[in-house]
Amino acid sequence: MKFDLKRLGSYLYYKAVRTGGSPAYAARGWALGMFIGCVIPMSFQLMISIPLAFLLKASKIGAALGTLITNPVSIFFIYPLQCFVGSKITGGDLTLDAARNAMKNVLQDQSWAALSELGSDLLISFFAGGLLLALIMTPITYIAVYQAVVRYRKFRADRKAAKAEQHK
Repeated sequence: MKFDLKRLGSYLYYKAVRTGGSPAYAARGWALGMFIGCVIPMSFQLMISIPLAFLLKASKIGAALGTLITNPVSIFFIYPLQCFVGSKITGGDLTLDAARNAMKNVLQDQSWAALSELGSDLLISFFAGGLLLALIMTPITYIAVYQAVVRYRKFRADRKAAKAEQHK
């Protein structure tokens, strides 16, 4: 089975724009998922994003799929970079290679135990870098999904009106 990035992108796009509810409802869910995906380690994201989506009245599907920023492929790039940037934010001196080496166990095991073995400095760096990534990506995701839903619904309404006009 071949991985098809274009097909995945189309799937995610249509999941976002066809979500029921208002554009804000859909965008809120995707932005929530993006935030959780950036800050929380991969194995625990759905346990947090779905209940929060209920509390915040956001799209549950969007909250689940939004966490896909960190997936089994991307975490090998994102997590070490996140630790490196977080180290710089917190005044640490971690190099990117050191972050990559330190994250190897976490990337293989993906558990709180492996994460807690990193030590407090690296753990703080992980969450600081994740929070910065979340602060950048969350508003971008909200705006992009909101605008995509509005454009898609306008397109569908215009197409429906054109068909109705054609049948008159």
